[in-house]
Amino acid sequence: MSIEPQRCQWIAGKPDYYVAYHDTVWGKPEHDDLELFKWLVLESFHVGLSWQLVLSKQTYFAEAFDQFDYHKIAQYDDVKVEELSNNANIIRHRGKILATIANAQAFLKVQAEFGQFDTYIWSFTAGETLLNETDERPTSSELSDRVTKDMKKRGFKFIGSVTIYSYLQAIGIINDHDLSCEFR
Repeated sequence: MSIEPQRCQWIAGKPDYYVAYHDTVWGKPEHDDLELFKWLVLESFHVGLSWQLVLSKQTYFAEAFDQFDYHKIAQYDDVKVEELSNNANIIRHRGKILATIANAQAFLKVQAEFGQFDTYIWSFTAGETLLNETDERPTSSELSDRVTKDMKKRGFKFIGSVTIYSYLQAIGIINDHDLSCEFR
């Protein structure tokens, strides 16, 4: 009989793919630019919807968006936008699709300036993960406000402080695991 590890309370009853996200992604420092872009795309599609819905479609998003290859996405044209808008396997929000293209273009500009997007995004905390020392989980912060403002100035679309806070959790800049969670 195996004993289940202690996880954050909010993960109870979630599907396996959600538990895997909690255990292997959420709050874990990510430094690969492709992964950093992937989570930015998924978080922007999360706006106004449940994270569980977005995670359940992650494989379909990868297929539809060329495995999150931001070089290719930055070149998408009206034909590709129409194709994505008609893809029943993903969230077919035209504004979010167009934002993904704009975000790929902005991502490339940040890479050109900083060498890597990783260098840019982690510079906001001097490369350190911020560890929440309480079981309270805010939805935004001064940090997410600052990052959002800077990203918008650089041309990123369909983001706000709540979305960026969630993004910072996904890429491990913020670790909000419960104090009792073994994945902290």
